[in-house]
Amino acid sequence: MASYPISGDTETPLLDDTVDGSVDHKGRPVRRSSSGGWRSAAFIIGVEVAERLAYYGIASNLISFLIGPLGQSTAAAAANVNTWSGASSLLPLLGAFVADAYLGRYYTIIVASLVYILGLGLLSVSAVLPSPSPSECQKNKEIASSVGQGGHKPCVQAFGADQFDGQDPVEGKAKSSFFNWWYFSMCFGSLTILSVLNYIQDNLGWGLGFGIPCIGMVIALLIFLLGTKTYRYSIDGDEKSPFVRIGQVFVSAARNWRTNDSSLAVEEVARGTLPHQGSQQFRFLNKALLAPDGSKEDGKVCSVSDVEEAKAVLRLFPIWTTCLAYAMVFAQSSTFFTKQGITMDRSLGSGFVIPAASLQSFISLGVIIFIPIYDRIFVPIARSLTRKPSGITMLQRIGTGIFLSTISMVIAAMIEIKRLKTAEEHGLIDMPNVTVPMSVFWLIPQYILFGIADVFTMIGLQEFFYDQVPNELRSIGLALYLSIFGVGSFLSSFLISVVDKTTSWFNDNLNQAHLDYFYWMLAGLSAVGLVSYLYFAKSYIYNRVNTV
Repeated sequence: MASYPISGDTETPLLDDTVDGSVDHKGRPVRRSSSGGWRSAAFIIGVEVAERLAYYGIASNLISFLIGPLGQSTAAAAANVNTWSGASSLLPLLGAFVADAYLGRYYTIIVASLVYILGLGLLSVSAVLPSPSPSECQKNKEIASSVGQGGHKPCVQAFGADQFDGQDPVEGKAKSSFFNWWYFSMCFGSLTILSVLNYIQDNLGWGLGFGIPCIGMVIALLIFLLGTKTYRYSIDGDEKSPFVRIGQVFVSAARNWRTNDSSLAVEEVARGTLPHQGSQQFRFLNKALLAPDGSKEDGKVCSVSDVEEAKAVLRLFPIWTTCLAYAMVFAQSSTFFTKQGITMDRSLGSGFVIPAASLQSFISLGVIIFIPIYDRIFVPIARSLTRKPSGITMLQRIGTGIFLSTISMVIAAMIEIKRLKTAEEHGLIDMPNVTVPMSVFWLIPQYILFGIADVFTMIGLQEFFYDQVPNELRSIGLALYLSIFGVGSFLSSFLISVVDKTTSWFNDNLNQAHLDYFYWMLAGLSAVGLVSYLYFAKSYIYNRVNTV
């Protein structure tokens, strides 16, 4: 991880105004009154809004671009969109590793933004100029954009949260609200811009539609750089890298796997691990406290804190795994939901036709409406009842969203049944190019419910994976949260491919297809995922009790 040495030739600020573990852009102790907080977070939120514009500028209408100009089938286009989305959500693991181990979050954001701008620029040019192999060129441009997002996404949010000192009572509450208003700002920006952007892509050209996000990223990077002097930068201690510490625990535990329980029990008592609630969970890792030859030399025996860090990371994976079903449901909003909308009546008076991809704006609308309700009404009421700073625990919040997403798939299946029935009643089963006389606004409830589910699960996952990892690995923590949606998109793509080969659910003529069957399947998978999630969440031991 990049470190920022404290300069010894500058005046030291007053102790009560100094933020522990942070320095300014010149490596000096940083004053609370003149740095960080919402002042700095505003610059960082600005660059995230632009990045989301760039991402959704590609993702929201990519299926239309693949089906239209590139001539792919519905199933192939949906699978390709999920594959690209999956890669975009998994690459942050690499970007986070680079940030936490080498460059630091600030410099990783700058480098990733430049790569992002390059990818968007190439994508804009390729949409205008003819290419001998359009599908291959499209894939190369998407890869560049994915790499840019990989370094950008996990670092920006972690860097924003770093601007609040969790040890300060006032800033601690602000940090909890930061995740809510971060997502609010991101969705507000997407809602106000995406409708216009999708219209431009559908009616004025893909080159201009991809070029606008590119320009937006350039402006956002400049705004981010303007805040350089106000940011707080985390500093490293003298201890070993967290990757080395945690890795050494697993290596030592594996090396000592033959150690008997009596020897381990003696060492646990000597080290004082028994009073800690989490010490008996994943107890096999406690074997890392022992040296294989009985020696106690430095570097040969892991400390209790190292073992507890390793356990904290390991405890995340059952939660990570059981959230994959939610991610598979989440992937549908930019694929089959959009394809459904294309077949329905999208006219809005005076000959204006709503772009099908713009319906995704209702997800953002649901988020924008519900976040103030959640943050200003629900949390205070829940806080008065539970005495918890955040009203409900992070895991309770995540589980609520998973439940709502299951309901949304049930609603989606029921609306698709009605769409198919309407097509049959009007004799449109064999007429895929004729608009089904059913308003596209029938799809709004499933989009709105998606947005409300996001407020619970999406933001809950962000806060959970940021908070529950060691301090030095918070970029990795947020990358783990993003990887849920990456793997979920790949699983969705795989499921689509299997269903497409074994059934006729994904007929290119949606009036002959059965998306309703697929939605029922996803609702079932989501319900199973929810039950599994509740089982593991019930026994989860929080790494920081005061942040529950």
